[in-house]
Parts: sequence; structure tokens; C-alpha cells
Amino acid sequence: MATRILPAVGDVDAVRSVTTLLSQLPDAEPVAPVADSTQLVDTLARLAAESVDELPEVVIVHERIGPVPALELIREVALRFPAVGVILVTSDPGPGLFQAAMDYGARGLVALPLGYEELATRVQAVAQWSAGVRRHLGSGGDVLTGAGGTVVTVSGAKGGVGTTLTAIQLALAAQASGRPTALLDMDLQAGDIASFLDVQFRRSVADLAAITDLSPRVLADAVFRHDSGLALLLAPGEGERGEEVTDRAARQIIGALRRRYEVVVVDCGAQLGGAGAAAVEMADTALLVTTPDVVAVRGAKRAVRMWDRLQIRKAQETTVVVNRHSRGTEIQPPLIQRITGTALAATAVPANFKELQSAVDAGRVHELDARSTVKQALWALAGELGLVTAPAETRKGHGRLRGDRGAASLRRRRDGAG
Repeated sequence: MATRILPAVGDVDAVRSVTTLLSQLPDAEPVAPVADSTQLVDTLARLAAESVDELPEVVIVHERIGPVPALELIREVALRFPAVGVILVTSDPGPGLFQAAMDYGARGLVALPLGYEELATRVQAVAQWSAGVRRHLGSGGDVLTGAGGTVVTVSGAKGGVGTTLTAIQLALAAQASGRPTALLDMDLQAGDIASFLDVQFRRSVADLAAITDLSPRVLADAVFRHDSGLALLLAPGEGERGEEVTDRAARQIIGALRRRYEVVVVDCGAQLGGAGAAAVEMADTALLVTTPDVVAVRGAKRAVRMWDRLQIRKAQETTVVVNRHSRGTEIQPPLIQRITGTALAATAVPANFKELQSAVDAGRVHELDARSTVKQALWALAGELGLVTAPAETRKGHGRLRGDRGAASLRRRRDGAG
């Protein structure tokens, strides 16, 4: 079977040499070259609209393509057209550029001036990879199925109340019980999930914002698979890129995640933007985390009223989670419920930061000791919300999921202590 190769080369002389060499490759079927990045993306989009089978197996991108820089163009092609293998042609084939090209989604790198043997070897390898991807996509192994998973948003009454820790532990509990779980960081300007879990990943939710067709493969390329099994879709490292994620993009991204995972936990942070508002509106369960102090409770009341005014969510459809609860505080959970007019999670999370400090500082909150009362309460909250399959054993090192029985036990202790 012939390998279709589409060159993206802007320089006239380079076009001539590339097409001449491609025509000499065995079983190669060069496609008419495109002169710039816009033409390349438009051509691939038109072919993909007909069928994945119409796309070329290999795209060759010249380093001086424009107006979009070559690496950025490679990333867009890799995200939008995952069945296409991209080869970067460059005059600087050093290890630094090679690593960057791989990070951006290239399948190979060929040095200038082009040599027949090197080009033939690389084209053959990338064509075989592309054929394998297409067989995989055609088998339905990566197609989103099912009616859709459960979406839980976690928002904060103000900064520092424990929103991110709550979101992470809820997601870990769901994943540990055997339910495929995604954790989305929608705190777009100050997201900390990557820091809490000590991960570094180049792609983020912002990379999906401009993509109108979120295929399963595109989504999978943007998701980071954590050691715990969680699928992480992180906030952008550059906070200003958060503006790229509109409410429309957020709806599409969350919709794609819920079709692929049984549980989707969204950390919305404490600041409400268009994307966060869309997430809260879409959620099956919207949690609002507060601490039992005057400033935080006022923040919770303010948030609830704003959601109601903006018709995002009614107060009675919002569930308040009380973090850092203790018997000695003057403000107890029932009072918070009366002030906010919301539902109240039966499970309150105890105040015990000493249990958390070392894990938080190390960025290893997924390794929090199973004996931690904070972890036990948050996993019991997951059981109360129906996010875990109970009874169930967690994965090695996490202990037993407490589920509904754990929540009931905590309720008895709290009520008896109140």
C-alpha cells in the first residue's frame, strides 16, 4: 500500500528538493505540497471531514514554515489529527531540538540537507506507526462510549480553605475503588494540582480550548496518566493562558471527559470565571468547601448568592463541605447550613494539618497515610457522594475505603461530640 506524504514547506528551493526526493522513495505517494501552516491545517481538516482514511500517513514540516512556528504547528497537528505522523526537517538535529520535537508530538526528525537513506528509513517507520494508530481507532478501542460519567465540581468559599486537597482525595477514592476517574484543574490562573501531585506535563486544558472536535485520541494526548491511575488534565503553567478556556470550551472539554470516565472531579478554585461557571452549571454535584470561620462562611454565602443571581446553580442544589472542623469552634456545620441555605455534607473534615504538612510539602498527597483522619474523612465523603464502589479494597498502600459505613461512623462521632 502506498504511503501518502504531505510536505509543508514554504521555501521554493526546499520544496523542489523535498518533492524530488520523496518521489524516489519506494511505495511513496507524495501529495501536492502546502506553503504555510494555515494551508496545512485547512487541508488536513478538509480531508479528516471526509474520513480518517483520507488523511496522509506522513506530514513533513520544514523548520522555516510559517506563520505558526514549526514546533507549535506540530503540536496542533498532533492534537487535532492523531492518526497523522509528523516528521520535522531541520538544519539543527541536536538532542535539545529532538527532545522538544518529541514533546510537541513529532514522530521523527530528519537533518538537512536531506539524505535518501535517512529520509526513507524515517518515513517508513512513521508510516507504520500511523497505520497502527488507524487500526486501533478503527477497532473502536479508543471510542468514547456509555451514557456518561458523574461530574463533581469542588469550589472554594475563598482561597486556602482546602479546595484542591478535597478534589484530589475525592478523585483518588473513586479511582481506588475501581472507577476510571479524571481530575480536571479548572483553577485556570492558580491551579495547584500539579504541585500537590508532583507532576510536570507540557500540555494543559488550554491546549484543548481551540479544538472544535475533541476526538478520544486528542483528549488522551492532553491527559497525563498519574501513578495513582488518575487521568489528570492540568491547568496551564502560564496563568494568562487561562483566558483561552472559554465557557464554551469548558463545556466541550468536560463533556468529552464525562463520556470517557466514570467519574470526573473538577477543581474550580475560589475565583469564578466563565469556564468555572460552566463547570458548576454542568455538574451532577457541586461542592462548596468552607472552613468554620467568619470570613470563609461569609465567602460561602457570597458565592452561593452569586451563583443564584447568575442562574448558575440554586442554593439548595449546592452542597457545602466543612473543612478543618473541630468541636471547639463557635461556628458549627448546622449554623453554616442555615447561613448559606445550602445542603450540607454529613461528613465534616477534621482540623489536623500536621497530618498533611509533610505530604503537601513533598507534593505527594496521593501517598497520604491511610490512618490520617483527614484522608479517612475525605474518602468517607466520596462514599457519601456515591463516587466509590462500596465495599471495596483500595489499591496497595491506601487502606480500605470507608464508604457509607465510614461516613455514618464519622457522623455518629461528630453528632455525639457536638
